[in-house]
Amino acid sequence: MADVRPIHATLYDLAAVGSLGRVAAPPYDVIDAAQRAELLERSPYNAVAIDLPKPYNAGPKQTPEGDPYAHAAKTMDAWCKAGVLVEDRAPAIWAMTQEYTGPDGSARTRHGILARVRVEDFESGQVLPHERTLPGPKKDRLELTRATRHNLSPIFSLSTEDPWPLVQTETELDDPWGEATDSGGTITRIWRVGDPGIHTAVGELLAGARLLIADGHHRYETAIAYRDEVGGEGPQNYTLMALTGLDDPGLAVFPTHRLLSGLAGDEERRQRLGEGLRELFEVTEVDTAELDPLGQEGIGVFGLYDSHHKRGFRLRLKDTAELDRLLEGKPEAYRRLDAAILETLVLKGIAGISEEDILAKRGVGYAKSVEDSLALLEDGSYDVAFILRPIPVDQVRAICESDENMPPKSTYFFPKVPTGLVFNPVG
Repeated sequence: MADVRPIHATLYDLAAVGSLGRVAAPPYDVIDAAQRAELLERSPYNAVAIDLPKPYNAGPKQTPEGDPYAHAAKTMDAWCKAGVLVEDRAPAIWAMTQEYTGPDGSARTRHGILARVRVEDFESGQVLPHERTLPGPKKDRLELTRATRHNLSPIFSLSTEDPWPLVQTETELDDPWGEATDSGGTITRIWRVGDPGIHTAVGELLAGARLLIADGHHRYETAIAYRDEVGGEGPQNYTLMALTGLDDPGLAVFPTHRLLSGLAGDEERRQRLGEGLRELFEVTEVDTAELDPLGQEGIGVFGLYDSHHKRGFRLRLKDTAELDRLLEGKPEAYRRLDAAILETLVLKGIAGISEEDILAKRGVGYAKSVEDSLALLEDGSYDVAFILRPIPVDQVRAICESDENMPPKSTYFFPKVPTGLVFNPVG
């Protein structure tokens, strides 16, 4: 059973900081040094100061001295003493909406809740991952959790049961507790839901749900490690999550495109890639404007752009015989996943890139848009771009429920859930 409960949160006193928009930040793993400095210029109390406390060469204001994790803990303590951060008066679930325009140009509103969820091992089948993870970020997040004793950034998960209808009335009756607009124009609003009856109803509904981690795999694995390290029963057994129903009309999954490097000066490798692709795929030249395979039907359809010839192509898998042989035993939803097809047949097969290289991003890169992909080829960072289609939500569900993990960066869930909405104490 999924154990979903209200949060006895540490949160900003909005009267002290001005507005939620001044102190909310994107998740730590998408922030560079320049954006970090910009967020701190917006407010010295911006959540980036504690969620991303590592030093940057951006001047003394952005370069904490000594241990960055101890600095984060010291900063939180100072904010609490100054009344910038306060303890919520009682446990609450937080209703959340995010109005956004997706990479496809469509306007949507995604709905969800913020709550704390009991940490379960993946083997229990209650909370499911969908991508393989790297060890480095987990070590970083564990050090930060130890120091601050809080979950600072929510894990974004998808639920097979939708809690939104249970909290929707609260959002219709009251103005939001806080609102934040990010640099991309996404408007995030949250409402405090303090009614114990609603808490009970949400808990009962989600007790029978499976939760699929959409964004925050490293944070969830950190929560497992922290729970095991502390031991016993207590707040360390729960972690902060943003939960959206899989059937929510505002939910969309966008693709992450693949980029290859190391071919520019290697004629033999470039030729081998071209011959291998023509053997497995139907290859048709297309205009750059038609590079995106969005809307194309069929198994294994990609856009390809080669910086050497500066031409675009459409790849379409000829048949599935070799794919099914190499992925024998894998569920069909996985065998028909574009990211798995590309990884199996092209990256590991034709290009000879190892699993270790893929996880370490050696010779492989990623981009969120066709425009970014082509820009990285133009500036010489990469040599070949493979443009992927979005993954249907039903396919994400089927793969997660099969207990199979997708290749890294298979999905791009947009928008991100901001850091700083509420913090969850874990010690």
